[in-house]
Amino acid sequence: MHSEPFYDPAKSYLDNFEHGPFGLFANTSASFPAKPTRHQFLGHPVDAPFGIPAGPLINGKFVKAALDMGFDIPVYKTVRTRRQACHPWPNVLAVRVAGDLKPDQTLVAGSEYSEPLSITNSFGVPSFDPDFWQPDMADAAAYARPGQVVVGSFQATLPENGSAAAYLQDFRLGARLVKETGVKVMEVNLSCPNEGTANLLCFDIARSRQVVEAIKEEIGSLPLVIKMAYYKDQDQLQAFVREVGGAVDAIASINTIAAEVRDVSGRQALPGEGRLRSGVCGSAVKWAGLEMASRLARLRAELGMKFAIIGVGGAGSAAAFDEYRRAGADVVMSATAAMWNPRLAQEIKGQAHEL
Repeated sequence: MHSEPFYDPAKSYLDNFEHGPFGLFANTSASFPAKPTRHQFLGHPVDAPFGIPAGPLINGKFVKAALDMGFDIPVYKTVRTRRQACHPWPNVLAVRVAGDLKPDQTLVAGSEYSEPLSITNSFGVPSFDPDFWQPDMADAAAYARPGQVVVGSFQATLPENGSAAAYLQDFRLGARLVKETGVKVMEVNLSCPNEGTANLLCFDIARSRQVVEAIKEEIGSLPLVIKMAYYKDQDQLQAFVREVGGAVDAIASINTIAAEVRDVSGRQALPGEGRLRSGVCGSAVKWAGLEMASRLARLRAELGMKFAIIGVGGAGSAAAFDEYRRAGADVVMSATAAMWNPRLAQEIKGQAHEL
């Protein structure tokens, strides 16, 4: 492994939130020389089309450190319109995967992190109240230097009574609150469990279209990214892109792929109800991220659309960055690899051929 991770899996979410980031992220400084920007991200110049997706950058301190380390498009972790507690610790575990993650595969989890790096994470999309995250996100967004842009991610919370109207209203409120922070790009998370009538909201195409239209009414011309999951069925993916692709500015894919996760004794690795299956990310899902980037690029061309493609999943090296760019991704992001290798952005800027 490269170094101490900037989010420490051995510590609780609150411990990381209050005392992190750790490792090299704890001692960053904005010391990179200014460079002419060579790329555009949704109308904004960026030095490199590379960043960290929603997930490990849990507050403004983490986002600022990412910017200092040269990750030019960091995403402030997904927030909600009201407080949401984190799942019980542990929230991150290493998983052993031989090659690519296969459908319905059961994985063994532990605390020994090694290359090729894959992890499972289970947080439950925690959030503080807007009274905290609005000024914190605003401060992080303002910290970006020329050639960098901070993305603010959010999602709604499904009401207990299941009211579709209340759900859409919460998306509207979340969009309004994030827009008020002054971020230049927004992302709505359609890829986390239990937020749609079909488990993942992005698989509920009609509801996703309603959500996107409601958000765009709130934010106007502010660029909107939608974060989606891996689609097995090509016809379903085409239907989704046909319905939603023309209404958004970018599609980020993938999030994680769910798998059953147990410890070496065969017991459920993550404590609590509903956590036997959890999302896997890192090296084992790179195939899915690359495949989705390629499929989205083909659909974009076939349907005559203009949305940008953000490729996510196992992008842990300059070579992987190049693979994503050749597959059709306009922007590439890394979460798992970046956590353990804070110099990843600098390595990509020095080594990648597809910049």
